[in-house]
Amino acid sequence: MGALIDLFVSFFKIGAFSFGGGYAMLPMIQEEVIEVHRWITMAEYIDILAIAEMTPGPIAINSATFLGYKVAGIAGSAVATLGVVLPSFIVMSFIFHFIFRFKSSPYVDWILKGIRSVVLGLIAVAAFSVAISTFVDIQSVLIAIVLFYLVAFRNFNPIYAIILAGVMGVVLF
Repeated sequence: MGALIDLFVSFFKIGAFSFGGGYAMLPMIQEEVIEVHRWITMAEYIDILAIAEMTPGPIAINSATFLGYKVAGIAGSAVATLGVVLPSFIVMSFIFHFIFRFKSSPYVDWILKGIRSVVLGLIAVAAFSVAISTFVDIQSVLIAIVLFYLVAFRNFNPIYAIILAGVMGVVLF
């Protein structure tokens, strides 16, 4: 029961204090599950991110579901997912009632511009920490460079990129 409470509190905190979507939540998820609670290792976290990215749905919710399962089975999945979703649901329900009254306020616009900058920084931190743990040899760097080029500059389908990455992994490793 203690693990379920810890999962809920951890993911509720992540959901409540992260702005900008799933990628902005990744540094907080990493800190909670690896550094604070030591539920998984960095290598396991990278694997969970890969699975969460490949499955349909938001990466933060998928990550919470997979991490919850890893820690406490099906009940852990449900509790972690509820924890990460509930703060947004509460906030959005509250904001919905006031959005039309304040939508033209310059203060709201200024606040959102400030939050966007923080979100960019959080995404950059997540990308950097994942890159450090992922780029362990020249083959992994090569796969990343090739697929980044194909997806970013050649409009290569991300689904095919995932498949190609798997094939390149088998060939190069």
